[in-house]
Formats: sequence, C-alpha cells, structure tokens
Amino acid sequence: MTADGPVVNVHEAKTNLSKLLERVEKGETIVIARAGRPVAELIPVRASKPFVFGALQGQLVWDDDAWDAEKAEVAAMFNDEIEPGP
Repeated sequence: MTADGPVVNVHEAKTNLSKLLERVEKGETIVIARAGRPVAELIPVRASKPFVFGALQGQLVWDDDAWDAEKAEVAAMFNDEIEPGP
C-alpha cells in the first residue's frame, strides 16, 4: 500500500478518530500505520447514484425468436435429446 495522504499511527488514530473523520468528511484521505508501515486508509464514501427503474427504456432490444430457439435447445439438453456444445 502506498501512503496517499497524511500518515497517523494507530494510537493517534484511536485517540483522535472523531477529528480524523471530520477531515475525511471534507475529502481528505488519512493513512493509518502500524510501526511506520501503512496498513489502512480512511477515505471518504462516494455518494452512489440512486437506481432508476426504466433508465434503459428504448435502449435494449429483445429478440423473442432468438429466445425461443435458446429455450428449445436448453430443453432438449435437459431431456438428453442433444449433447451440449463446447
């Protein structure tokens, strides 16, 4: 792990966690080290975009004929009528 921000030792992180979190909330990344070796990072949480149903409406095409052919092939495999392909 490379140190991408200010480095604090574990004792300092435990003692000043609230202050460190305030800094992280402002966008800073804090590296926590044990015996001078970086072991963890406190990083800001990225806000996720809300899921929108129908966002891809009109962008996807469904081919019913292709699906029916696939269903028949899969059904035939389950009925031991044909061997699965490579």
